[in-house]
Amino acid sequence: MKATIYDVAKEAGVSIATVSKVLNGKGKISTETREAIFAIMERLDYQPSLIATALTGKRTFTLGLLVPDISNPFFSEIARAIEDQSEQLGYSVMICSTDNKDAKVEKYISLLQQKKVDGIIIATGIDNKDILEQLLSKSIPVVLLARDMPLVAVNTVVVDDYIGGCLAAAHLLELGHRSVAMLGEREKVRSSRERVRGFRQTLEESGVTFTPEQLRHCDYKVEDSRVKALELLSVEEPPTAIFACNDMLAVGALQAAKELGKKVPEELSIVSFDNTVLAAVTNPPMTTVAQPMEHMGKLVVNMIVDELQGSAPVRQRVVLRPELIIRESTAAIAP
Repeated sequence: MKATIYDVAKEAGVSIATVSKVLNGKGKISTETREAIFAIMERLDYQPSLIATALTGKRTFTLGLLVPDISNPFFSEIARAIEDQSEQLGYSVMICSTDNKDAKVEKYISLLQQKKVDGIIIATGIDNKDILEQLLSKSIPVVLLARDMPLVAVNTVVVDDYIGGCLAAAHLLELGHRSVAMLGEREKVRSSRERVRGFRQTLEESGVTFTPEQLRHCDYKVEDSRVKALELLSVEEPPTAIFACNDMLAVGALQAAKELGKKVPEELSIVSFDNTVLAAVTNPPMTTVAQPMEHMGKLVVNMIVDELQGSAPVRQRVVLRPELIIRESTAAIAP
């Protein structure tokens, strides 16, 4: 026989009303009581009808997550952090890969609304801000993650990409590099533009010129970054260091260096961005600008749950500071 809400209440030693409040995220229920009730639900395999709950206007305890590509290690690690925090709070997550295409974004937002999700986390690029504004006009909590739309009033969690670019440039300058290049993401990606801006400005403030020819924009593919890195490294006076805007692009740079017989870091230093598992398992392990992915995942889930519980402050934009992790892919320039 299936467990009922009465069985959960009896086992927990609380009223049915208390269990109902926990299910609906309402009332001032202590964290200890809330977690105990969720644990009993799991042990008794209690399954409230999400369809019936949605039809009555109550919660489904489901969140939607839009990412460009779940195969990208950054977004897969972010998704895992979001899933872990959501599970802690009694929520499930539906993940949709959009390829950064507005048509797919619109399609999945419509689908998630049909599924009556309680909130949506958007970690993908949106060219048309009307899509976001239309979603915000409804009663669904929304948080942007690793994406920024300053002209739209929406909860946002980002890393300081400009500072990240500065950290990468400062590290290479400290090692004596003066001829440097960069592999950026597509030009429309604001986070990549900010990383380029920080990198360029830090170089120029130290008297090092950074020209447009030293920057290559890449798709989200290792192969594309390999081709672009080959272009940068095949000139008469190649750079002694490359800064890549994410770990996948840095892997492409590593492949290009190997193809040309260049030793890393003896002949070419490489700095990446993100600090996903890729950065630690490459040969050599990658010096990288780390994003606090686990913390970012927890923050966005907490923002949505706080709004659902009516305890959220005004919409906020949280900017986290990145950290330089020095590994073996960078070295002082050879005399």
